[in-house]
Amino acid sequence: MAVPKRKVSKSRVRMRKAAWANKIPRAAVQACPECGAPRQPHRVCPACGKYNGRQVVIQETKD
Repeated sequence: MAVPKRKVSKSRVRMRKAAWANKIPRAAVQACPECGAPRQPHRVCPACGKYNGRQVVIQETKD
């Protein structure tokens, strides 16, 4: 039976597992109910800063 000669480092394990990471499909984008901008589900809207009907992130306006 094959046995590893040395311990596999955390870095090497994490690099290997990173290839199996789930990528967000492009189809998983929906319109924000507040402003209509495209956003990912269950995330704060990058355009208006609202999530679940309330202001979470204060957006700075360009003057």
